[in-house]
Amino acid sequence: MTNSADLWQQYITQPGIWDEMNTGSSIREQYKKVFEVLQHLPVEALHQKDKLASDLFMNQGITFTVYSDNAGIERIFPFDIIPRIITSAEWNHVEKGIQQRLKALNMFLKDVYNEQNILNDGVVPRELIESCPHFTREVLGIKVPHDIYVHISGIDLIRGEDGTFYILEDNLRTPSGVSYMLENREVTKRLFPNLLYQSKVKMVSSYPLMLHQILLQLAPSQLSNPNVVLLTPGVFNSAYYEHTFLARSMGIELVEGRDLIVDNYKVYTKTTNGLKQVHVIYRRVDDEFLDPMVFRKDSLLGVPGLISAYAKGNVAIVNALGNGVADDKAVYCYVPAMIKYYLNEEPILPNVPTYQLGDDEQRKHVFDNITNMVIKRTNQSGGYGMLMGNSASEKEIVDFIKAVEEDPRGFIAQPIIKLSTVPCFIDGKFVPRHVDLRPYALCGPEGVHIVPGGLTRVALREGSLVVNSSQGGGSKDTWVVE
Repeated sequence: MTNSADLWQQYITQPGIWDEMNTGSSIREQYKKVFEVLQHLPVEALHQKDKLASDLFMNQGITFTVYSDNAGIERIFPFDIIPRIITSAEWNHVEKGIQQRLKALNMFLKDVYNEQNILNDGVVPRELIESCPHFTREVLGIKVPHDIYVHISGIDLIRGEDGTFYILEDNLRTPSGVSYMLENREVTKRLFPNLLYQSKVKMVSSYPLMLHQILLQLAPSQLSNPNVVLLTPGVFNSAYYEHTFLARSMGIELVEGRDLIVDNYKVYTKTTNGLKQVHVIYRRVDDEFLDPMVFRKDSLLGVPGLISAYAKGNVAIVNALGNGVADDKAVYCYVPAMIKYYLNEEPILPNVPTYQLGDDEQRKHVFDNITNMVIKRTNQSGGYGMLMGNSASEKEIVDFIKAVEEDPRGFIAQPIIKLSTVPCFIDGKFVPRHVDLRPYALCGPEGVHIVPGGLTRVALREGSLVVNSSQGGGSKDTWVVE
């Protein structure tokens, strides 16, 4: 039997890129135990573990849909068996930075839908907000429970060449992927039960319980037993597996728009015993489909009259409507200024340097250095609508420049940052691949809680910096160790 030690000899880190495991001359402290165990495993055992992981994902039905594929094919979410390991000290820094950021973003959302002090004081340009497609005028002045707009967020972090964590983007609408974080851990328990225990890895399994407690606390009146439901667009949504998983884990009902009805400004589920009032809706349906009487008239996913019940305070909606104005990529540039304005603090976690292409000078600079830039549409996610300047063809560059010139407000640019790498077991070899990190934060009346870990997404293609599952990425279990 071949031992894995020989394979590790061939693990070559890339110059000028932070490797999470290997400093170039030694193994980082937090990886030593895992490295030791993996070194002594026969290669055949690694292959077996890799296959077992795929089988477990397949049997659980953990899939996602690739919409760019004309067939709309469901795929198994690729999982890499080697964990990504973060120290407690690093995690504490990340946690404090995310808590600070979400505090400021919640204050911004409250402000922008009410007094608009930050716009009146010129800290954030009014025209930037008013031109944002997700600035939802229909919810201006609506009071939300405890002034919390962002209850659930998936904040994307990357690690740069010197090991610094940067915030890449704020997902504040209907962030997905938390079920993969939880399932990744369950699979790892099957693959490396002793190693998890010996490494004193912090638990992530409390997430559904924490989420459920926050949802209960948001009920409009102090009810002893509020009715909470999860609203899904239905079985054809790419994250439907996650919707069923979370509803089951929290012991709440999974409903579609057609299961709900609004009567006298109150929301009810239709049951065999008649109507039952709903107090809190954890929605996984985007704003524009929620209420055909207010937003898209052709939406069959929403509930007619829902916004009127929401405005009266008879139902809480999680996340709040209109959050998209705070995770617009052009507004992202101003989050450090929001932190300073609302909290009078310096940001703990920096933004990636970002150019606004509505500014003539910044646009010229970006076009002059386009092969070192990534250009993104301000309102697309999932790795769509993006130009990686270092790997784009001449035609793609020309087309993108034309698109930017037609709608400069719709784009931002950032220098291409070489994301940190972690070892992956691919095609029988240990190879470095680029990763990001999406911790999931929950904001409730008692503050911001983050389970220690998150979803590490991996760009499985060699040299690729795009980690999205829709673009061929996969994921890893994320360990925070003592």
